[in-house]
Amino acid sequence: MKDYFRLLSFAKPIEKFAIPYVFATLLYILFNTLNLALLAPLLDTLFNHKAAVIAAKTSINEEQSWWDIMGKFRELTDYYILNYGPTQALKFVCIVIVASVFLSNIFRYLSAKTMEDLRVHTLLNLRKKVFNNVMNLHLGYFNNQRKGDIISKISSDVQVVQFTVTNTLQVVFKEPVTLIVYIVLLFSISIKLTLFSLLIIPLAGLIIAKIVKRLRQQATQAHETFANMLGYLDEALSGIKIIKAFNATQYVKERFHQENVTYSNITRKMVRRQQLASPVSEFLGVMMVAGIVYFGGSLVLTGESDLTSSEFIAYIAIFSQVMRPAKALSDAFSGIHTGLAAGKRVLDLIDERPEILDSPNAIEIKSFNKSIIMKDVSFAYGDKLILDRINLEIPKGKTVALVGPSGGGKSTLMDLIPRFIEPKEGKILLDDIDLRDIKVESLRAHMGFVNQESILFNDTIFNNIAFAKPNATADEVMAAARIANAHDFIMNTENGYETYIGDRGIRLSGGQRQRLCIARAILGNPPLMLLDEATSALDTESEKLVQDALYKLMQNRTSLIIAHRLSTIQNADIIVVVENGKVIESGSHSDLISHNGLYRRLIDMQTFTD
Repeated sequence: MKDYFRLLSFAKPIEKFAIPYVFATLLYILFNTLNLALLAPLLDTLFNHKAAVIAAKTSINEEQSWWDIMGKFRELTDYYILNYGPTQALKFVCIVIVASVFLSNIFRYLSAKTMEDLRVHTLLNLRKKVFNNVMNLHLGYFNNQRKGDIISKISSDVQVVQFTVTNTLQVVFKEPVTLIVYIVLLFSISIKLTLFSLLIIPLAGLIIAKIVKRLRQQATQAHETFANMLGYLDEALSGIKIIKAFNATQYVKERFHQENVTYSNITRKMVRRQQLASPVSEFLGVMMVAGIVYFGGSLVLTGESDLTSSEFIAYIAIFSQVMRPAKALSDAFSGIHTGLAAGKRVLDLIDERPEILDSPNAIEIKSFNKSIIMKDVSFAYGDKLILDRINLEIPKGKTVALVGPSGGGKSTLMDLIPRFIEPKEGKILLDDIDLRDIKVESLRAHMGFVNQESILFNDTIFNNIAFAKPNATADEVMAAARIANAHDFIMNTENGYETYIGDRGIRLSGGQRQRLCIARAILGNPPLMLLDEATSALDTESEKLVQDALYKLMQNRTSLIIAHRLSTIQNADIIVVVENGKVIESGSHSDLISHNGLYRRLIDMQTFTD
């Protein structure tokens, strides 16, 4: 129940919805019960009005108990029969029934409307909390998680949770109150029959509980399998070109199908159990009604009961209604297992904490004045050492290039500077301030990023360039596009800067996508540029133009670049050669060529791959 109450906290302020819901529900139950309480007086008026007149005359001075609701209505109908005749009494009963049904349905609607508002409110808060927490997590978390599992938790699981939370609230209040009111009404008619019926209800509850016992375990398996399916779907859509290029369509289809079959089998078993609860409870209800009909009917026929035939028929009708809230409770009991299984997955995601946080006394930096220095920096993924005691200085205004064989640790070294990851040992200083003492947002605000992979969004060209500077003017965006050699091709698109580029920029070529990424980095005009293979996706002509623009741009700022093309790195002020997580050599292009070391061998082989 701890998980349930945590999930319930997302409905706050719950009193805003609970008070009107309770008020509307109580009035609905009241008027709905009145409809049933009028059944016996209606039957007496129609079929036994002569006896009713005699009863009315003999019971004028008799006082009904306060909780005998049906007795109170019988007094009224007897009064009308005695004073106005059975026709007027029938009219009175019909008017009261119509009014009662009308009011019960009005309050039923208001109750349902309030609960729907609570459901939407809970979903909004829960999904916002989950998504915000995911966005705050460190990059390392996403390297160890399937994207499909995260998507499943934010979309499907959250939806299941909000229905479970609100439906349970609805059932926990509405159905028990309805059940209690019905039982009170039944006791007011016949204590003996009601005690007999209450002996049977717990037996039905035990049987239904047995049926739904394994639902939570199956629900957990279903949610995990569905997450795997979403993961396969995402991979298939992202890699559709490679799938077709390698004739792997059938393999991908089969893999998705196998997971789909597993999910379908688990769901089928779950639904069978859930669906079994309903007919079993209905069958048990009919058995109870039949037992009461036999037991109570025998008492009426033998004269051992004070019930009239109309009262006995009304009792049976009311008792049959008792099974509706009882059935709703059993259905809710089976449904809550599914919701709690989904809720546990959602709460696990909410409880996930980022490893990289601002220190309590973190400061904001206003400028970058001297240098970035790495002192004995080491980094490892688990037991695998990636960087080993790196010492490196990146002076302000200089261009530093990282080169070396693939897997040497160049991208990891670059990721340390914006604190995408944290060093296991050593420290990194910016203007003699440890990066861990600087607010992350303040640090990254001084940096521009262009990666190997062109990360764009399904939006307009203008909004993609202005992504890091939402208040940028059209002139600023166009100026950045011109520097990145993107303006001309943008103007040739269908709607210019307002052209939508599709999912991940699929409507553009690789070179066009990369130039938009460069324009995005340029627009922020940061003092420090981090370029990881920034020109790798450009054709030769575009590369020359963009290279020239980047060269001019880097003259007035600090740049750290990773590249494997000689044209990109030979003009760097400092070239750092990284191999197996260590700095092997560093210097200018001419110095390193003369040293005849690893850099010279890489130049000779032209293998600056990463």
